[in-house]
Amino acid sequence: MPANMIPFTMPSQSEEQMRRSARTLFDQMKARRSCRFFSDQSISKELIESIIAIAHTAPSGANRKPWRFVAVNDPAIKHEIRLAAEAEERESYGHRFPQAWLDALEPIGTNAEKPFLEIVPWLIIMFRIDWEMIDGERVHNYYPAESTGIAAGMFITACHQVGLATLTHTPNPMKFLREILGRPANEKPFLLIPVGYPAKDCVVPDIPKKPLVDALQWNAG
Repeated sequence: MPANMIPFTMPSQSEEQMRRSARTLFDQMKARRSCRFFSDQSISKELIESIIAIAHTAPSGANRKPWRFVAVNDPAIKHEIRLAAEAEERESYGHRFPQAWLDALEPIGTNAEKPFLEIVPWLIIMFRIDWEMIDGERVHNYYPAESTGIAAGMFITACHQVGLATLTHTPNPMKFLREILGRPANEKPFLLIPVGYPAKDCVVPDIPKKPLVDALQWNAG
């Protein structure tokens, strides 16, 4: 059955106003960094819920919203996640990663130790939902990876806009997250995102971003 249609408009702005807004947003977002040194300062459940609500407005294939946000602040669960993540990371750094990948990671200074997974007040684990049971039938979701990626980007942006630091952590494989958190088989771990305030002594690598000219292609002609 077709959905009900409602009017849709955007606020009227001059192009100069839009350019100013774009510059302001760019200045804010270019200051975002991946954080690996977090404070243990608490953050309310209400704030985390508000940020997830923003991410939940993301577009998705056929409006299926094929994602699940699991928000963890229980110290025991965070400890269990840290132990499992570090076990996988030790395997990756010691055996799985090719030398070229290890060389690429060297400037960032990462290793298998992830103490921030316990220090940070919240761990947000995003799961991708490839299929669901609807009215007793298995129904596949449309573009679950693309849709979940868009929601993840909106979540990270929202965190930065309200003044919280994040890290897109992807220990591989991530099956342990589904097991620890008791998620069903149709939910695949997508991202592990620590969320909190930077520690007072936090530092980040001073690495330049790839220039826009390398990422943008205009139509030929």
